[in-house]
Amino acid sequence: MHPVLFRIPTPGWSLPLIGTLGAVPIFSYGVMLGLSLVVGWYLTLGLCERDGLDREQMGSCYVVTAILAVLGSRLLFLVTNPDQFHGLSDLFALRGGGLVAYGGFLGGFVGSWAFLKAKGKRLLPWADAAVPSLASGLAITRIGCYLFGCDYGRRLSPEAPRWLANLGTFPRWGDASAADAAGSPAWAEHVSRGLIAPSANASLPVHPTQLYEALCGGLLLALLLAVRKRRRFRGQVFCVATVTYGAARFALELLRDDPERGSIAFGAPNHLLLPACFGLLAVCCAVAVFADVEAALVRRSLQALGFVPAIGAAVWLRPPPFALPERATLSTSQLIGLASAAAATALFWVGARAAKANPAAAMSLELTLTASVTEDPRDTTG
Repeated sequence: MHPVLFRIPTPGWSLPLIGTLGAVPIFSYGVMLGLSLVVGWYLTLGLCERDGLDREQMGSCYVVTAILAVLGSRLLFLVTNPDQFHGLSDLFALRGGGLVAYGGFLGGFVGSWAFLKAKGKRLLPWADAAVPSLASGLAITRIGCYLFGCDYGRRLSPEAPRWLANLGTFPRWGDASAADAAGSPAWAEHVSRGLIAPSANASLPVHPTQLYEALCGGLLLALLLAVRKRRRFRGQVFCVATVTYGAARFALELLRDDPERGSIAFGAPNHLLLPACFGLLAVCCAVAVFADVEAALVRRSLQALGFVPAIGAAVWLRPPPFALPERATLSTSQLIGLASAAAATALFWVGARAAKANPAAAMSLELTLTASVTEDPRDTTG
């Protein structure tokens, strides 16, 4: 576990303005980010070809989307961590991470919309082909986060399995030139809190939330590829991805403990806020994820199980009689996850209604979902 995968040796030339050119470090996070973009390129364009989209045009769209996604993820990080921004050059200082996944989601969405609107093309067919690369990107880039040591979780209990504690122990780096730090972010944070001495060789064991999210990315990719085989309207894969990741990210954020995650000022009693959020996500999953499960018993069971976290949180967090309730706030990613899941659920409802009214129009590459609902004379659902 180290932020630098390897170093490229150089002759040690002395150059004007640069100074002595030493070994060039290749940062682990940068490698994983680049790998995710390459994998996403082939995955997205392959799915575009299967869907009958123009490969050359969609390739250009992918480049625009990728650039805006990286910029968006960096901008959201700087917005939530203004102390990290000292000049325009900080916008491009990506060697040690400093990206927020939801910023990439929003930036990529805006980039795709702007490019396709200029070309007179629909967004949703492209979104269905492109969103699986979001899942593969999560699986790959979170490995980079793990190698760097950022985006770590809360402390593990002493009863945690030894293998999990070993995975969640982040070292002190001997080379201070690595990302201008003397140790992994978890180690540095634990030193600043007085939990360990500066001479400690490693952090306290924490939840390796980077690996949790990498696993979520792999599972999400498998789910989206399965949904593609049975989708009923353009945009269905995108809706399922948005809702599922929103729910997963909300839960994972409860385990995060890094100070760079950002939070909103609004707060509410813990025993009310978390059950309400879990309840909203359960409704979204019931409508946009589980509704297409054919077996009625399985579908209803999954929809009912979706409310277990909300009920469990309400019972577990209920304060004792006459005790003041603890207040809680949401992280930036939790708030975006809730809002995007709700919006995607509304879009799913429109798409499902369109598919019921006119299946061919709902799967068209040209017509909008609204048109497929309102223009079909067979539509008697209104």
